[in-house]
Amino acid sequence: MEKANSIINRISRILDVMAGIALFSVMALVVANVLLRALFRSPILGTFELVCFLTAIGIGLALASCAVQNGHIAVDLLVNRFPCRAQGVIDSLTNGAALVFWMVVAWFIAEQARIMSASGEVSSTTQLPLSPVVYLISLGIFVLGLVLLFKTIESLKKAVG
Repeated sequence: MEKANSIINRISRILDVMAGIALFSVMALVVANVLLRALFRSPILGTFELVCFLTAIGIGLALASCAVQNGHIAVDLLVNRFPCRAQGVIDSLTNGAALVFWMVVAWFIAEQARIMSASGEVSSTTQLPLSPVVYLISLGIFVLGLVLLFKTIESLKKAVG
C-alpha cells in the first residue's frame, strides 16, 4: 500500500514538473511574441491558441501534485474540533465523493479526446490536433483521482482506528 502511494506521489511530481514546463513555455511564448511584434512587426501566429493549450495542460497536470501537498482550499475550522474518528469519517466522505466525481470527469474527458481524435478535430488557427491536449488534461485528472483514492483510504483508517 505504501509503495503504491509512493509511486502515485512520484507520478504527481513528474506531472507537476511537466506543468511547470508548460507554464514556463507560456511565459517564453508571450515574451517572444511581444518582442517579435515590437522589433520585427512579425508576431508568432497562433500565440493565443498555444497559450490556451499550454495553460490548460499546466493546470490539468498540476492538480494531482496540489492534492498531494494539500494545497487546495479546505474549510476545516469546524471539523478540527471534532474527535479524531469523526474527522476521519468526514474526510472519508468528502475524499470519496471527490474521488468519484474526478474519476467520472477523467473518463468523460478521455472519451471526448477519443471522439476528437477519431474526427480529426484541429484548432482553428494553428491546425494542431486537439486530442493530445485533452488526453493530457484527462491524465492529470486521473492521477488526481488516484491521489484522492489513497487519501480516502488514509481517512478510512483514521475513522476506523
